[in-house]
Amino acid sequence: MRNVVVGLATVAIALSGAIGAARADVLRLTSPAIEDNGTLAIKNACSDKQRSPNCVGENISPPLAWSGVPEGTKSFALLLSDPEGRAPAGVSHMVIYGIPASVTSFAEGELSHPSDKFVGGKSTMGKAFYTGPGTPPNTDWHHYTWTLVATDLDPKALQPDMTREELAAALKDHVKGSAGLVTRFKHP
Repeated sequence: MRNVVVGLATVAIALSGAIGAARADVLRLTSPAIEDNGTLAIKNACSDKQRSPNCVGENISPPLAWSGVPEGTKSFALLLSDPEGRAPAGVSHMVIYGIPASVTSFAEGELSHPSDKFVGGKSTMGKAFYTGPGTPPNTDWHHYTWTLVATDLDPKALQPDMTREELAAALKDHVKGSAGLVTRFKHP
């Protein structure tokens, strides 16, 4: 009986090691400033009060990092969408792509303006970089879904100014993996 228990413990340890190794290869998107299903700070909200009185922040993008990059990845795309905004299609707050595989993070505020680290697409607001939440007063929480997509495309393969839908069509058959992070925001 003792040998069976020791044998089962050995198998369990071996399996947990194999599972841990497999998890290391899973693409994962994180932020040192927010947890999955955590709230975005007011500073992360949009700042263009002339465009919308719902903008109450500074439009500072949160820091993001990723790990577990799939083999064969040449570039990344990063999207931010609010499915509750402007039903039924939602609001696309950021569409960027052509992020070289060597880039595995963005510092706080780095996505809030054009950069040579990415190609700017076109958000619902017509911007080629991060535009933070601008939820109306007296509404419930909106969920902001960050989606990181690993691709086998060269970083300069896609033209600028693509919408979320155009990017999705261009990435067909080129996705190596994806990861998400959900954050929330509500007008203060």
